[in-house]
Amino acid sequence: MTASSEPPVTLGEVCSLTSSSLNVAANAITFANVTLESDKYVCVRETAPSSQLLVVDLANPQQAQRRPITAESAIMNPSEQIIALKAKVEGVQGDNLQVFNLGTKQKLKAIQFGEAVVYWKWFDDSNLSLVTANSVYHWDINSSSNPVKVFDRAANLANTQIISYRVDLSQKWCVLVGIAPGAPERPQLVKGFMQLYSVEQGRSQSLDAHAAVFGNVGSKSVIAFAQKKLVDGAPVSKLHVIELGPPGQTTIKKNADLFFPPEFADDFPVSMQVGDKYGLVYVVTKLGLLFVYDLETAAPVYRTRISQDPIFTACGSERLAPAGVVAINRKGQVIKAAVNERAIVGYLADQLKNVELALAIAKRASLPGAEGLVKIQFQNLFAAQQYKEAAELAAESPQGILRTKETVESFKRVPAQPGAQSPLLVYFGKILTSSSLNEFESVELGRLVLTQKKKPLLDKWYKEGKLTPSEELGNLFKDEQDWETALAIFRACGASGRVVEVLAAKGDFEELMTYTQSSGSHPDYTFLLQKLMMDNPDAAVNLAKMISRQPGPPIDLNTMADLFLQRQMVKEATAFLLDVLQGDDAKHAALQTKLIEINLMNNSQVADAILANGTLTQYDKPRIAQLCEKSGLYMRALQHYSDLSDIKRVVVNTHAIEPAQLTEFFGTLSAEWALECLKVLLESNMEQNLPIVVDVAKEYTEQLTASKIIQLLEAHDSYPGLYFYLGSRMAFSQDPEEHYKYIEAAAKTGQAQEVERITRESEFYPAVRVKTFLMEINLPDARPLINVCDRHDMVADLTKYLFEKGMQRYIEGYVQKVSPQKTPAVVGALLDAEADEEFVKNLILSVRSLIPVDDLVSIVEERNKLGLLTPLLEQLVSEGSREPKVHNALGKILIDSNSNPEHFLTTNPYYESSIVGKFAEKRDPGLACIAYKRGQCDDELVECSSKHAMFKLQARYIVDRQDMGLWEKVLSEENRNRRQLIDQVVSTALPECKNPEQVSVAVKAFMAAELQTELIELLEKIVLNNTSFSNNHNLQNLLIITAIKSDRSRVKDYILRLDNFDGPAVGEIAVGYDLYEEAYEIYRKFGLKSEAIKVLLDNIGDLNRAHEFATKIDEPEVWAVIANSYLASGQLGEAIAAYLRASDATKWGDVVAKAREVGEYHDVPKYLLMVRKKVTDPAIDTELVYAYACNEDLGALEEFVSGPHGANLLQAGDLAFKEAKFEAARLIYAKIPNYGKLASTLVKLHSFQPAVDAARKANNAKTWKEVCYACVEEGEFKLAQLCALNIIVAADDLMEVSAFYMEKGLTEELIALLESGIGLEKAHMGIFTELGALYAQYRPEKLMEHLKLFSTRINVPQLIRTCEERELWKELTFLYVQYDEYDNALGVMIAHSDVAWEHIQFKDVAVKVKATDTLYKGITFYLDEHSDLLNDLLKVIESRIDHARVVDIMKRAGQLPLVKQYLLGVQKNNLSAVNDAVNQLFIQECDADALRESVTNFDNFDQLELAASLEGHELTEFRRLAALIYKKNLKWKKAVALAKADKLYKDAMETVSQSGDHDLAEDLLRFFVDENVPECFSACLFTAYDLVRPDVVMELAWKNQMMDTAMPYMIQSLKDLTSKVDTLMRERAEALEANKAGEQDRKAQQQAANAYLQLHSHLALPGASPNGSSF
Repeated sequence: MTASSEPPVTLGEVCSLTSSSLNVAANAITFANVTLESDKYVCVRETAPSSQLLVVDLANPQQAQRRPITAESAIMNPSEQIIALKAKVEGVQGDNLQVFNLGTKQKLKAIQFGEAVVYWKWFDDSNLSLVTANSVYHWDINSSSNPVKVFDRAANLANTQIISYRVDLSQKWCVLVGIAPGAPERPQLVKGFMQLYSVEQGRSQSLDAHAAVFGNVGSKSVIAFAQKKLVDGAPVSKLHVIELGPPGQTTIKKNADLFFPPEFADDFPVSMQVGDKYGLVYVVTKLGLLFVYDLETAAPVYRTRISQDPIFTACGSERLAPAGVVAINRKGQVIKAAVNERAIVGYLADQLKNVELALAIAKRASLPGAEGLVKIQFQNLFAAQQYKEAAELAAESPQGILRTKETVESFKRVPAQPGAQSPLLVYFGKILTSSSLNEFESVELGRLVLTQKKKPLLDKWYKEGKLTPSEELGNLFKDEQDWETALAIFRACGASGRVVEVLAAKGDFEELMTYTQSSGSHPDYTFLLQKLMMDNPDAAVNLAKMISRQPGPPIDLNTMADLFLQRQMVKEATAFLLDVLQGDDAKHAALQTKLIEINLMNNSQVADAILANGTLTQYDKPRIAQLCEKSGLYMRALQHYSDLSDIKRVVVNTHAIEPAQLTEFFGTLSAEWALECLKVLLESNMEQNLPIVVDVAKEYTEQLTASKIIQLLEAHDSYPGLYFYLGSRMAFSQDPEEHYKYIEAAAKTGQAQEVERITRESEFYPAVRVKTFLMEINLPDARPLINVCDRHDMVADLTKYLFEKGMQRYIEGYVQKVSPQKTPAVVGALLDAEADEEFVKNLILSVRSLIPVDDLVSIVEERNKLGLLTPLLEQLVSEGSREPKVHNALGKILIDSNSNPEHFLTTNPYYESSIVGKFAEKRDPGLACIAYKRGQCDDELVECSSKHAMFKLQARYIVDRQDMGLWEKVLSEENRNRRQLIDQVVSTALPECKNPEQVSVAVKAFMAAELQTELIELLEKIVLNNTSFSNNHNLQNLLIITAIKSDRSRVKDYILRLDNFDGPAVGEIAVGYDLYEEAYEIYRKFGLKSEAIKVLLDNIGDLNRAHEFATKIDEPEVWAVIANSYLASGQLGEAIAAYLRASDATKWGDVVAKAREVGEYHDVPKYLLMVRKKVTDPAIDTELVYAYACNEDLGALEEFVSGPHGANLLQAGDLAFKEAKFEAARLIYAKIPNYGKLASTLVKLHSFQPAVDAARKANNAKTWKEVCYACVEEGEFKLAQLCALNIIVAADDLMEVSAFYMEKGLTEELIALLESGIGLEKAHMGIFTELGALYAQYRPEKLMEHLKLFSTRINVPQLIRTCEERELWKELTFLYVQYDEYDNALGVMIAHSDVAWEHIQFKDVAVKVKATDTLYKGITFYLDEHSDLLNDLLKVIESRIDHARVVDIMKRAGQLPLVKQYLLGVQKNNLSAVNDAVNQLFIQECDADALRESVTNFDNFDQLELAASLEGHELTEFRRLAALIYKKNLKWKKAVALAKADKLYKDAMETVSQSGDHDLAEDLLRFFVDENVPECFSACLFTAYDLVRPDVVMELAWKNQMMDTAMPYMIQSLKDLTSKVDTLMRERAEALEANKAGEQDRKAQQQAANAYLQLHSHLALPGASPNGSSF
C-alpha cells in the first residue's frame, strides 16, 4: 500500500483485558473499576474471586502485576509506579485516601477525607483532583499539606455523573464535566454539562458540553470542548476552540460541526484529547467514533470508527509512538488510534485539498509528504524577493528538506538591503530558536560570526547544543586558540588526528595517553619528547611519564632517562625516574641505582630526600653506601652498610650525623652490634659522645637490657652517664638495684638535691643498703638519710646516728618539721642513749600538741619517766586543749598520784571514760564506776559492779538509764547475777522510783525477758495494793493479759475485780488464747452482743445457746450473725428464715452460691423476691430466673421473664443450659432471642430442623458447625449439607469440616458437599483445592476435568503434593505448567512418559524451562524414546541450548546423523563443535559439494586436522578440499604437493600465484621440467609472472631445450625491464633539474639576507683619543 492510499489514522489493539494472559472478568470492565490516567498504565479493580488490583503496563502488557488490595477505587500515576487508593471505613464519615509507591513499597500520603469523593483524577504527575458532591479539591502528594479546596461545583452539575476533570499546564484554569439523563422527549440522548473555572479570577462559567480539554496554540492557552444538544427537537453537535483570558483580550474563537451518522444520532462525546506534536484535537464518542480536528483552525481532519463496542474511557498517547489516543471499550479491548505520519500530509493535500493545513502539520511535526509543496512555495517566495519569508520557510521546512548548501548559497548571494536583516541571519536565527544547525550550517554560521568578532555567541550556541560538531568547525575554534572547545568538537566528530594534535599543543599528555589507548592511534613519541625537551622541559617530563604508563612502552625507560641526561637535565631526569620507579619493581634495580647515583654526584640533598622516602629498595646498596660516605651522608651510609667494621668506622662521625637519626639507626642493629658501637663511641670521645650513648641506651633499653648498659658505663667509670641514663628510668623502673645505682651515681656526682629527692619519692630502693651507704659516705646534708630512715621506720638508728655525730639540730628539725608524730620514738631512742633529760623535755615542749600523746605516755611510762610529761600536759590544758588523749594522760597521772581524782573524774568533760576507768579499775573500783557512769559505759560498769558485788549501785544505775538494750543484757539467762539484780530492783530501785516512765520501761523489760511470774508479782504489788498506780488503765490491761498468757486460773478473778481495762481488746486476746468463756463474760460485761454471739457460734460452737441468745435479744444484727452461721453449716432453709427475720438483703450472693453448692433452690425464690424489693440489681433478677429454671417452674419463669425485670437472660440461659435444664434454656433463649444458643439447645433436644432454622437466623460459623456436626452424628446428611455450605465459605473453617467428615468416613458426602460449594457465590480457592484433593484420592478420573475448569482458582502447590503422593503424573504435569514450574513439569513427563508425555506439550514446556540441564535430560529422553521427533524438539529449543554439548551427547550416543537437520540449522552460528560434526557427516556421506560450501562459509573448526584427514581420501574432490584448506591456512607447500600428486596442475599454479613465494614458484617450474610438461611450464610462467626470476627461467629453458616455450615470457620480461630503466632515467633527470633550481633559489636567498644584514648593521664608532678629542 502506498502512502497516498493509506488512511491518515491507524488503528491497533494494544492488549485485551479479557485475554488469557490478563484474564479479567467481563463484569469487572466498567467505568468504576477500570481507570486509564495515561497511556502508561491501565488499572483494573477486581472483586471476584477475591479483591485485587491488576496493573497493566501498556508498554509490556504481558508482564501485568496483580496485588491483593481492597479498595473502592484505584488510579495509577500518569508516569510513575504510584497508585492512589480510595476506600470507605465503616462508621467513619467520608473516604479514606491513601497513596503508595509500588516500586519502593512505601506509603507516600494518607488522609481520612471528611467528604465522600464521587470522582478523582491525576491532573499531573504530583497532584490529585478530588471531586465531592459540592466542591473540588487539589491534593499535592509531594507536600505535607492536606487537600486544598479550589472551587465549589456549579448548580448545573447538580445530580450529574462526573466523568472528566482537567487543569491546564499553568494551573490557572480548571474544567469539570458531568452527564445526566436526556430530556423526556429523548431520554437516550445524554445531556452534558461543563463548569469552567478561573483560578486567578475566582469565577466560574457554566456551559453545555460532554467533553473538554485544554491546549496551546502557539503561546496562547485555549480550551476545546464538544457539545451535543437538542435544538428545535433535532440534535446539534459542535466543537468549540476558544482562547482563555480576560474578556476583550482574546483573539481565538473557532467552532466546527461534529458530523454524526444517522445511526449514531444518540451518540455523544465521552473524551477529548489534544496531540501537542501535531496540534490536533481528538474527540472520542461513546459508540466508538473518533473525530480528528486541527486545534488552531478547528478544521476537520478525519473521522472513523475505532470500536464496535461502547467506549467508556480514553486518554492521550504521547509515550507509545506514534502519538494519538488510547481508549478502552466494554469488551476490555485497549485500542490505540494514532496519526499515520506517512499519509496524513498527503491526505490533507490531495483528498481534503487543504494545502495550508497540510503544510502547517508537516512543519509542526516534521512530517514527510510536503516536499514538493514546500519547494514550490520557497521558489515562489524567493522569486518574489520575499527573502525573510523564504528564510523562515526554509528553516521550518519539514524534515529539513530545504536546509541544504544550495539554500545557504542562495541566501549568501542576496544583496544586503539597507535597514533590513540579512536573510541568511533570519534563516539561522529561525533554526536556532527551535532546533540545531547541521554540519554545513554550523560551519557557515561560525565563519560568519568569527568574521564579525563575536566568538562568545559561537561558544554559547555550541554549549547549548545548537551546532553540529565537524572537523571544519573544530578548525575554526582551533584557529582562535580555543583548545577546549576545539578538542570537544574533534572528539565528537571522530577526528582522531586533530585530537592528538590539540592535546600535544596543550601539553595534556595524560589525556593524550588515555585517548591514544582508546582510539588506537600511534604518535611519534620520540620526536615529541625531543622537541619538548628544548621547548618545554616540564611538558617533556609529563610526556615521558605518560609514555612509561603505556603497556609495553614504545620507548625504553632507560633510553628516555638517557635523553634527559644527555642534555644535563638532571632535575627533569630525576622527576621522570621518580615517577616511573613507583612500585619498587626488581627489574628496575639499575634505574634505581642510576637515579640515586646521579643525584649523589650532583645534588646530595635530593639523593638524601629520595633515600629518606624509602620507596626504592632494589638498587645496588653497597655502591650507594660508598657514594653516601664519600658525599658526607654518613647516616645514609650507615643505613646501607651491612658489615660491622664499616659501621664502626662511620659511626664515630657524630659531628656530621643528626643525633636523633643516629639514635634511630641503633634500633636497626642487633643488641651485640649496638653495644659494640656504643663502646666505640665511648672510647673515641666520651665527652662528645656520652649524650648520644645515653640517648641510645634510653631508647633501646629493652633490647640492650639495663644490666648490660650499666656494666658498659661502669666499665668506663662514667658515673655521669649512669646518672643521666638511670635518671630517665626512675619514673617507671621498679628494680631496686637500678634505684640504688642511681642514688650512688647521684651522690658521687655531687647531686645532693637529687639524692634527697629520690630518697624522698622512690618506693623501690633497698632501704638498708641505702642507709648504710649514706652513713658511710658521711654526707654533710643529713636529709637523704632522714628520708630513708623516716620512710622505712628506722628512726631509732637515725636518732642514734645523729646523736652520735652531734647533729642535734637535725634531730630537732626532724621532730619539729618532718615527722612530729614520730617524736615518741625519737624520745625513746634518746632516753635509751641516756641523753640529757632537759634536752628531751625541751624537745618535747618544742613539738607540744603535734606529739601523739598516747604513744608518748606509753613509751615514757615504760621507762618510768612519766614526770617528764607533766609540764607538757599542764601547758596543753592551760592552752585550752580539749584533746581527749591529753586529758586521759593527765587523769592517769592524777589517779596514779592520788591527787583528788574524784573531782577530776566528775568535773572534767574531756577525758575518755572507758580508758581512764580501765586505768582506775585496778587501783579503785569506785573511781572506775564514777568514770564509767559519767561516760555511760554500760558494759564496763555492769562488769565492774558485778565483779565487785555492787548490785544496789548497779540496779539504781539500770533503772535510772531506762535503756531496753541494757535491761535485755542484765535480764538474760546468761547473766549469772540476774537474781541478785532483780531482788535489788524490786526491793530498792523501783520502790524508790517516782518516775512512771522508769516503771514502764522496767515492766517492758520484764515482759521482753518473758519473766511472767516475776512480772505478775510486781504488777499485783503495784495494782492490787493501793498504790498510786492501782487505777492505771494500762497496768490493769497488762495484769490481765499477763495472767491470760501465764496463769489462766487468775483471769476470771481479775475480770471480776478490775473495771478499768479495755474489754473489747482483752476479750479478743482471750479468744486468741482459747479462753472462750472468759471472753464471753467480758463481752457480756461490756454489752458487746454481736461479739458475744460470735463467740458462742464461732468458738464455743453452740447453735442452741446462740439461738436462745438471739431469741432473747431479738435484734436484726444478731439474727444476721446466726443466719450466717446457719448458711456456713449448710442449713440453707434455717439460714434463709434467719435472713428473713433479720431483713438482711446483703447476703443474697452467699445464699445463691450456697444454693448452687448444695443444689437446693426450693426457698431461694422467696429470699430473692424479698431482696429485689430492697435492692435493684440485674444480677438478682438473673439468679431468680436461674432459680426458677432449676426448680423447673416454667410457669413462674415465663411469667417473670414476660414482665418487667433486669435479668441477664443470656447468663441465666447459659447457666440453665450448663445444668441440662434445656427446656428452660430454650424458653430463655427464645425470649432474648439468641438464635445461636437456641440452636445449641434444640440440638440437645434433638429438634434438628428447628435447630437449622435457628442457625440460619444466627448465621455464625460456630453455630453452623455445631448443628452440622450434630446432624452428621444423627445421619441427617441433607440438613448437615445445608449447614456445611454456610461454613466452608470461610477458608479457615473448610479444613475443620473436611477433617470431621473424613474422620467419620463420609467421603461421598464430603465430595457432594464440596461439589455444591463450588457453585456458591462466595466460593474460595480452598473449596476448589480440597475438592481436587478428594478427587485425587477417591475419584481420580474426575481430577483432570476439575483442574482444567478451575486452574486459576485452586492452590496449585497443595495439589502438586497430593498428585505426587497419589502418583497422578498427567495431572501433576498439568499443575506444574500452570504454576510455571516448567522444569518440574518436564521432569515428570520424562520420568513417567507412558502416562504424562505429549509431544506438543513437551515442546511448549521446554521453551520455558529455567535450568538448561533439564533441556539436556529432555534431549536424552527423546533420543532414547522418541528419536523421530528429536529434530522437531531441537528446533524449538535451539536458542536455549549449548550446541556443542548437544553434539557431544549425540557423538557419545553414536546418533549424530539423526540430528543432521538440526545441525544444519544451527551452523549459521559458526560454532567449532557444530562445524566439525557437520563436516564429518558430509565426509561420511561423500558429499564433497556440501563439504566445500561448509568449510567456505563456516571457518570455525580445526582446519589443519580436517585437511590432514582429507589428504588420504579416496575421492579426488575431497583431496582438492584438503588442498583448499591448506591454502586458506597459508600452508602453500602442502597445497601444492597435493595438487601435484593428483596432477591438478592448474590448482598448483593458482596456489603458487597466491602464495607470493619465489622459491615455491621456481620449484613448480622445475617440477614441470622434470615431468616434461612444457605447456604447464609455459602457463606457470605467466600465472606466476611476478614470482619467477628471468635468469632462473632462462637457465631451466636452456638446459632442457624449452627456449621456444620460455621465449614469450622472456620478451615480456625484457619489455618490463626497459620500461623501468626509462622511468628511472627520467626521474633522475627531473631530480637533477630540481636540485639545480633549488640551489639557485638558496643562493638568491643568501644574497638577499646578506644585503639586509648590511643595510641594518650599525657603523663602528672610533675610540676616544687620550686627550678626549676625536677624529
